[in-house]
Amino acid sequence: MRRFIFALICSLFLTVPTLLADTAGDQIVGTYTTTRKGTSSKIKVTKLSNGKYRAQVVWIDNIKNADGTIRTDIHNKDKAKRSVRADQIVLINAVEYNAKDNCWENGEVYDPTSGKSYRAKLWFEGKKLNVRGFLGPFHDTSIWVKQ
Repeated sequence: MRRFIFALICSLFLTVPTLLADTAGDQIVGTYTTTRKGTSSKIKVTKLSNGKYRAQVVWIDNIKNADGTIRTDIHNKDKAKRSVRADQIVLINAVEYNAKDNCWENGEVYDPTSGKSYRAKLWFEGKKLNVRGFLGPFHDTSIWVKQ
């Protein structure tokens, strides 16, 4: 019986930190608003089945082109993705939570205005999520506000 209790206590000590890290990482999940280059949008961050996170546009204020057609991801380097509606573009893909630094990293941030992807790092300052894309030593940061 003592061995069983000891094994139970050991498994709790090994399991609880993992559960707490998952909970802390999940604070990024939700809906955000942002304005970038004059365009306002809503973005939804979700957790993938592999434990990583992704962010996808769910609404954009000027979805139509001047000719009335729906805007699409025309700058995407992947020709198969150029027909994706502007209100369905994946902006952040496969970021992982880093509990030590309290940030999400090791994924990509996509800029639909240029069609380029960059190394991503995300972190909170209050309710504001800083979304930074890196290309070598250069970076650009957008601010997303959690709803």
